Amino acid sequence: MSKSLYETLEVSENASEAEIKKAYRKLARQYHPDINKDKDAEEKFKEINAAYEILSDKQKKAQYDAHGDSMFGGQNFHDFSKSYGGGQADLDEILKSMFSGGGFGGFSGGGGFSNRGFGGGFSQQQQQNLDIETSVTIPFIVSILGGSHSISVNGERFDIKIPAGVKSGEKMRVKGKGHAQGGRAGDLFLSINVASNPEYTRVDDDLIKKFDVPLYAALFGEKISVETLEKEIKLKIPQNTKNGQRFRVKEMGAMNRKTKERGNLYLEANIVLPKVEDLDEKLVELMKEKLPKE
Repeated sequence: MSKSLYETLEVSENASEAEIKKAYRKLARQYHPDINKDKDAEEKFKEINAAYEILSDKQKKAQYDAHGDSMFGGQNFHDFSKSYGGGQADLDEILKSMFSGGGFGGFSGGGGFSNRGFGGGFSQQQQQNLDIETSVTIPFIVSILGGSHSISVNGERFDIKIPAGVKSGEKMRVKGKGHAQGGRAGDLFLSINVASNPEYTRVDDDLIKKFDVPLYAALFGEKISVETLEKEIKLKIPQNTKNGQRFRVKEMGAMNRKTKERGNLYLEANIVLPKVEDLDEKLVELMKEKLPKE
């Protein structure tokens, strides 16, 4: 049974949850349209996010594992996604119906955010309300860095530009993308949901990420590489670093859309202890003799 979603994330069908998360993080950063300017990067980015939405959800993953690519009419996921990418059908809605809920939508390209809520407020002279109200889920990385994401509504696929720093619950108004009738067109009102990310927590404009620190580095100090949403950085770990100790990386958090200033990224140390059975026997004996017991 073919299961091309795993190929999209470049993992095996037996990949663990942690391996799937790691692969997604790597590929999402590699193909983010604001970083990768290749003409096919944006489409690849959309496929990666859609595949992760399915494989990171236990119920959806179980459903896909049971049926494989037969859910896509026997096509692999790339061909299936491409066949619904031209505005003839709503890929987001198709995936929702297949997996009984969840959003694979997104957006990029034009339009602006509005404080206007949903429902009402239009001229009573309108004979019919042509507006469309819906919600859309965007990847966490897009909410932080901004960028392009595609949405298909009312049989039309188009792009809207997402500014950096967007939060769940914000509203967006896209003029002229509602229903059309008699030469008039309503507007599209979107309520934004930001997908969770297994590696990051957002607190106001700050981001918090745990990262692994080998015991050697924690004890004696060392520079180690840490992957972030934007790039890989080198972090100097001082001697005697404690588990849970945080390191601040200035202005690598989320953008505050009012002040136009970025929050900070806080890297929280997770000290990784080696297995005793993997250590040299002489070292183990020496540690038993010399390490303090209190």
